[in-house]
Amino acid sequence: MYAVIRTGGKQYRVAPGDVVKIETIQSENQTVEFSDVLAISGEPGTIAKPSAAKVTAEILGEGRGDKILVFHYKRKKQYKKLQGHRQNFTEVRIKAIEADGVTYNAAK
Repeated sequence: MYAVIRTGGKQYRVAPGDVVKIETIQSENQTVEFSDVLAISGEPGTIAKPSAAKVTAEILGEGRGDKILVFHYKRKKQYKKLQGHRQNFTEVRIKAIEADGVTYNAAK
């Protein structure tokens, strides 16, 4: 059982119990709900677009990813520029997937 959700401009394939690093989101409590569900797979080999579905997750923490170096270089022009970037992320654990009245929970 898995679902494809969209958050932060990206799509993620998630299943109950998965830990996923997504774009930074703000939440007052430790639970977040994703209502933009693109596809659901209930049985192996089948995939469908649900009419009403949501994915609930708990926030585990926040952090920053590995540094990525961006190097610009123009030959014969004496131009070099080095820049680093670290992307912020929020780590979440998928608790349940609810689709068309059926709930799939994480195994204990």
